[in-house]
Amino acid sequence: MTTAIDRSRPPVPGPAPSVRFPECRSVRLAGGLAMRTIEHPGPPVATFLLTMPVGSVSDPAGETGLAALTADLLDEGTETQSAVELHTALDRIGARLGIQVGPDSTTVALTTLSRHAGAGLALLAAIVARPRFDPADVERVRELRRSRVRQLRTVSGAVADRVWLETLYPTHPYGHLGIGTDASLAGMTAARVAQFHAEAYQLGSATLIAAGALTHAAFLEAAERAFAEVVVRPAVDAVVVDPTQLAPPGPPSARLILVDRPGAVQSELRVGHVAVARSTPDYHALRVLNMVLGGQFTSRLNRCLREEKGYTYGVQTAFDCRRAPGPFAMQGSIQAGATAEAVREVLEQMAAIGGSRPVTPAELGLARDALTRGFARGYETAGQVARGVAQLVRHGLPDDYYDRFVPIVEAVDERAVTAAATAHLHADRAVVVVVGPADQIAADLATLDLGDVTRVEA
Repeated sequence: MTTAIDRSRPPVPGPAPSVRFPECRSVRLAGGLAMRTIEHPGPPVATFLLTMPVGSVSDPAGETGLAALTADLLDEGTETQSAVELHTALDRIGARLGIQVGPDSTTVALTTLSRHAGAGLALLAAIVARPRFDPADVERVRELRRSRVRQLRTVSGAVADRVWLETLYPTHPYGHLGIGTDASLAGMTAARVAQFHAEAYQLGSATLIAAGALTHAAFLEAAERAFAEVVVRPAVDAVVVDPTQLAPPGPPSARLILVDRPGAVQSELRVGHVAVARSTPDYHALRVLNMVLGGQFTSRLNRCLREEKGYTYGVQTAFDCRRAPGPFAMQGSIQAGATAEAVREVLEQMAAIGGSRPVTPAELGLARDALTRGFARGYETAGQVARGVAQLVRHGLPDDYYDRFVPIVEAVDERAVTAAATAHLHADRAVVVVVGPADQIAADLATLDLGDVTRVEA
């Protein structure tokens, strides 16, 4: 007998699934390299991440982009292999290599079949510790990056991002994009890249993360062989910048910035301010707050600016919680004629969520569900698990952080969200960057009570 199903209403969702993150063991290789291993049964693959606390924040003055250029050149060959030979060796074991440079760290990742773990780790060790830095390769990659920088001047979103950081952090190392500038890249030589690598890209402060279909012991044995001849020494303190030791950023260079984009039918918009570091105690309340304000499709700002007013295809907000205070930003593309009205709405919503319009129970439930119900899906593969552990390392989080994430978020209440909004959302200090048609929007922007409109070249 079949039980009747009421299809007139959606089923009531059950509780969020509990999450048990795989056991992560911390060891140190004989040579001194820190390592974390995670057994992840499933497909016969293994992912290795080598993460180092050197990012674009460590770019020397006048040499923005040096950290990212150095990382970009790691796969251009090793001391014993040309770039072609290196990538042939990677292809031979079915390996996928990825290199990512953020503000606070650099991560080199390699995924391969678990039976090739030893060969993959040996290649990873050579890539990171013994790169080639051939002058011809350095010149070619440098010129490609310079060309990319020039191209980005025509991309409104990239221009907005660059001007946004320069305005929020005028004298702070966070105040530039990792790619650098045409002028800063122009003077970088193979000798300078090799020097920076020797001083900063060292393994004394690095962590090797291994996750996949091998045992802890097998990972450790393979790593000991691969890194046996790698000298593990500390990076030069004067070169690698610790963001947590930096002085707070000063006041922004302006509050209302306009970059002219003649004839554009949309304005690229950034609104926000310097916010908090990842170590803030109310991090989880901030995550819920952001989901309500602009972190998902059903958020207040997206509903207002897209669904009700039709100004945009969509906007989003985010707290970029770095090791030092990162920015809170609303970003989106807005119909040019509605630019000033959209800015006014964003500022009003920022102020209201911590005051006249606190989060409602319905909004709270939707935001918590968005963060918790799909949380387990973010750690299904070995690569996802390895990247999760890299976050633990980068921010000094406890090993059981992911086990506790769901219950902590579910415990966030209306009062906690309001307190987070009051503490960390400041519409009265917000900076606005607009990339759009000045002849159409400048007069309206001047009515926003944000001071004079500052013009900036793209």
